[in-house]
Amino acid sequence: MENRIKNMTEGRPVSLIVAFALPLMVGNVFQQLYSVVDSMVVGKFLGVNALAALGASTWPNWVILGILQGLTQGFSITMAQAFGAKDVKRLKMAVGNSIVLSAISSVIFMVLGQILIYPILQMLKTPDDVISYSLLYLRLSLVGIPIIAAYNLLASILRALGDGQTPLRAMVIASVVNVVLDILFVRVFSWGIAGAAVATLIAQFVSCVFCFIYVQKIEILHLERKHLHIQKNIAKNMLAISSPMALQNVLIAGGGMIVQSVVNQFSIVFIAGFTAGSKLHGVLEIATSSYGFAMTTYVGQNLGAGCIDRIRQGVRSAIGVAVFTSVIIAVIMLLSGKLIISGFVSGNGEEAIQTISVAYRYLAIMCICLPILYILYVFRSSLQGMGNTVLPMVSGIAELIMRTSAILVLPKFVGENGVFLAEVLAWAGADIVLIASYIIIIHNLRLSRIQA
Repeated sequence: MENRIKNMTEGRPVSLIVAFALPLMVGNVFQQLYSVVDSMVVGKFLGVNALAALGASTWPNWVILGILQGLTQGFSITMAQAFGAKDVKRLKMAVGNSIVLSAISSVIFMVLGQILIYPILQMLKTPDDVISYSLLYLRLSLVGIPIIAAYNLLASILRALGDGQTPLRAMVIASVVNVVLDILFVRVFSWGIAGAAVATLIAQFVSCVFCFIYVQKIEILHLERKHLHIQKNIAKNMLAISSPMALQNVLIAGGGMIVQSVVNQFSIVFIAGFTAGSKLHGVLEIATSSYGFAMTTYVGQNLGAGCIDRIRQGVRSAIGVAVFTSVIIAVIMLLSGKLIISGFVSGNGEEAIQTISVAYRYLAIMCICLPILYILYVFRSSLQGMGNTVLPMVSGIAELIMRTSAILVLPKFVGENGVFLAEVLAWAGADIVLIASYIIIIHNLRLSRIQA
């Protein structure tokens, strides 16, 4: 097990980053299968209304999951820095404190989610003929928040130590379970949209158990009771790093919910098409989130070891690889997009044709502008790896402003395409903030290093 742990302070940066990111990409492929298969099964067997309900559930669900993901990812930065500095004592304390903080947070947000979810769906102007489906799906999904928090934390611990293999294997197994159970619960047992939610919960539990077994095998992570007591200084430091990341995800989700509220005012066909396109939008991000995790770990470990020039070298290499990857993915999706989208929609009537058309237009715009998103992830994750999570949060504010302004204005001039362009403009707004922030911070780090 120990040989899966990877020290990223030595060796060729581009090789380390790609080698770390590749297993995560494969894992993300299977993670996206959760969402894609849910949508395909629901769309094919339950119809356009149920597919639209799934889309209306996306952002309300993601806002809570985004908070938990931001917290656990932030905790991993402290772990990566401690591992890079070879400070095992601090690493154990960071892991122990993160377990306690994650457990408390997951219970709080599970309860809050159940209380607030119906008012949120109403606020988003969810159509009457889909809101009952959305509410049922979300209530079931929210029950699984502690499971999701546990998986995210365990995966973050492994990634902080350079292990991208174990989360990959967990996701492969969980995805197979999810596909089988989706078909069984929705098609065979006729549980409707609730079957899709239950299938995902069980699959997530499987991935959680798998990662837990492997974390237990890592000798330097063998914790004692004292490590599970909140240490004020460590907990304060981890929350200071992770809270802006959680808030950043809230801002992104807030923008997404504003977009969804506008989308919900269009026809059911448009909502369903937007949902199908959104699920494939997730596929477009498979590689970029993997590069993001790789850069957070790479930069965190090298900052802990004091290797500032290696950080600069790694960021340059990551930008080149990320942009190249985005072009390849965009071309593949443009060529195969319509065929894939047709798997979300049942029938060959006018309604199905219009739904596919909406989804492909959305997909095409995302593909053409995809390099903007990949650059965003490299710079945002690099800044987070340096322990600066405030400026990435500021980029989230820029993203929110751009997305909200565009979604409220553009549809009045360019119709439905304005909804799709809002996403691209949000990426561009965040890029401006992140690139400027990185240039300033890396310059200051180098000066500090020289003066020291």
